[in-house]
Amino acid sequence: MSLPQTQAKPADPVRADHPHALRTLALSSLGAFVVFLDTTIVNVAFEAISHSFHSTTDRLAWVLNAYSLVFAAALIPAGRLADRYGRKRLFLVGMAGFALMSALCGLAPNAGVLIGARALQAAFAALITPTSLALILPEFPPERRPFAIGTWGSMSAVAAALGPTIGALLTEYVSWRWIFLINVPICAAVVLLGLRTLRESRDPHARGLPDPLGVLLIAAVPAALSFSIIEGPRWGWSDGRVIAGFAASAVLLPLFLLRCRGARFPAIDLTLFHVRQFSLVNAATLVFAAAFYGTLLSNIIFLQTVWHYSVLRAALASSPGPLTVAVVARIATKLAHRFGPRIILAIGAACYAAALALFAGVTTAHPEWLAHWLPISMLMGVGIGMTLPVQSSASVQALPPARFALGSAINASFRQLGAVLGISLFVAIVGSPSPEAAVAAFHHTWWLFAAFGVFSGLVVWTPRLGLLRARP
Repeated sequence: MSLPQTQAKPADPVRADHPHALRTLALSSLGAFVVFLDTTIVNVAFEAISHSFHSTTDRLAWVLNAYSLVFAAALIPAGRLADRYGRKRLFLVGMAGFALMSALCGLAPNAGVLIGARALQAAFAALITPTSLALILPEFPPERRPFAIGTWGSMSAVAAALGPTIGALLTEYVSWRWIFLINVPICAAVVLLGLRTLRESRDPHARGLPDPLGVLLIAAVPAALSFSIIEGPRWGWSDGRVIAGFAASAVLLPLFLLRCRGARFPAIDLTLFHVRQFSLVNAATLVFAAAFYGTLLSNIIFLQTVWHYSVLRAALASSPGPLTVAVVARIATKLAHRFGPRIILAIGAACYAAALALFAGVTTAHPEWLAHWLPISMLMGVGIGMTLPVQSSASVQALPPARFALGSAINASFRQLGAVLGISLFVAIVGSPSPEAAVAAFHHTWWLFAAFGVFSGLVVWTPRLGLLRARP
């Protein structure tokens, strides 16, 4: 997806507080907020949904993974559609469709309908994400775009972090169904205001749509891997179906890369990965997202199943972390702009990994919220706030301006693929342990995700290699 070549009046190059630019930033960021909120808001409602539908954890994992898989696969085709048919139009269609599918999720009579509705919800979410950023960029002069991208990325990170807390409050006081229904009035407000406020733009040179086979392979590779990771503990790692899933993911990945090299309009433009910063930050995003989404699900379930907190108490116990993210995210984007993203990402990853190591080292079956959980979760919030929004902006900074929106879509895809991996690993490691084994199982997940955090901080410092050098 290329940078919008809008026919609208350009943004004021001097005033940083251009009223229309800020209104566009607010509406587009709110759209991104709703989309990324729904990547994690379901976490806390797992127990309630399970009781409502008499379903198992491994089945309900697909309520999360279906969303992430479809979201990741549809992001780039959605961007190309917006290039051809208009960013404002596709953004508003995405918001309206997201509202309808949210309503269907909230009214779902069984787990199968909920999983299907979540997949459709993700397809509309994919229309919102790249278009929301593409609508923002032409409203700001080049020197103010880091501010705009940072704000957009911060909203996405805060939304993902706040998801479990908001979900818990709705589940406790109303019903788990309202974690979806709450989207309807928000999306309706964005659509109504967006019709009057947003400016239409499109790329007059846009042609063709991404290779459909490549798009299917984007979803098929992680879906096969996730299937085997989730079902392996229950069926046995030597089960033919589990082995087939691993084999399929191993075979389909190189096929996907070959397809991208040969297709006229590839699903992902692999030449972008010759830009060193883009390739390294996306690798870090994939790994950190696995740790982030896996830990969010792990922590909220730990509080409910091991410490036996109610949904509301679990929400309140978890809230200091997201609040810390909200405070740190904006500061981190400013620091990254001043000192460069690598050092901020390294510090953020170190804080995150340290927090998970502390969770694994000091947390027991006996609740110690004030002495242990509170300070550790706030340290984890610092790590998240310094990492997720900076990854979003750093992934596109080294690209030509015309590739900003496409680069952002690819980065969001990597984040969602990481979410699938993290959730699948959590389900595989924790499963349904006995009360005696539950604490040890959670410790294993925290140690694993701590290692992921360390790796995400180190990968951006990878020495310059020939295959990662930017093309002249």
